[in-house]
Amino acid sequence: MKDKEQSPLVEVRGLSVTFPGNRRSGGRGSGDVMAVEDVSFSIMPGETLGLVGESGCGKTTLGRALARLLPVAARGEVFFMGKPLHGMGEREFRGLRREIQMIFQDPFSSLNPRLTIGQMLAEVIRVHRIASGKAVRMRVEELLETVGLDRAYYDRYPHEFSGGQRQRVGIARALALNPKLIICDEPVSALDVSIQSQIINLLMDLQDELGLTYLFIAHDLSVVEHISDRVAVMYLGKIVELAGSDDLYRSPSHPYTKALMSAIPVPEPGCRRERIILRGDVPSPLDRPSGCSFHTRCPDAVTRCSTQEPRLRSIASDPSHSVSCLLVD
Repeated sequence: MKDKEQSPLVEVRGLSVTFPGNRRSGGRGSGDVMAVEDVSFSIMPGETLGLVGESGCGKTTLGRALARLLPVAARGEVFFMGKPLHGMGEREFRGLRREIQMIFQDPFSSLNPRLTIGQMLAEVIRVHRIASGKAVRMRVEELLETVGLDRAYYDRYPHEFSGGQRQRVGIARALALNPKLIICDEPVSALDVSIQSQIINLLMDLQDELGLTYLFIAHDLSVVEHISDRVAVMYLGKIVELAGSDDLYRSPSHPYTKALMSAIPVPEPGCRRERIILRGDVPSPLDRPSGCSFHTRCPDAVTRCSTQEPRLRSIASDPSHSVSCLLVD
């Protein structure tokens, strides 16, 4: 486990991200969508924080907000290496941009089909002045070998690669600038299960070798189990549970986390979990429920859950385990 006396590499305080909606009805903010609401967490150097939840819960928006890749303003505070990112001008942030890189979900659409893999990686290196002249090609070939690809692939185009190979190229592109933080936005969800484990093992090896820090976004809890030091569970734009990976998988506390856990297959023959079926659909961010946002689907909800909004707080038995639920002590 990481040194607890270190300062966080990333610290997020009360981050909210709202996308403008339909203004034709006249009112300010009419139809606005709050994709991320009042989210706070930190990531220590060398740590992997897993971020999980159903599609549309705001995971990708949160990741892009950290990398300042959104066209909308975000409220709250984000500190990277102790510096406030969202109060920083674009010129000042340009110096930090190389320290925060992303690996995207679809490895094919995130690569330029008109450039060879070598040209693509070389362009990144030249633009950020990492190397010049013959050293550029040497650096690209070194990156290819680092992610398990042959140097001879330098002159191949993206369509000549398999999905797993293309994602390795995406990882090489993220590594090209020697970043401190890599935001992995569902990097294995588009891959076959057998390839998923290869990519996750590669990311873990690179972390040990290069001292990388990850925010690992996924919608499947079973995917993040082995790579994450801690896991944050999101529902409708909010973090509802945050704990160490072992603790979360051993004893989930929030009803939503329990339901997600119950859907993970058990590898032992003849052993089955009791499946928790959630009623209804995820509410629209345009029409959020009052009180606890999960109460409309929660099997344990009581009357006050529909009127009183819970806050993410540590549970009494474990200060490192935080839950946003009125029914959890």
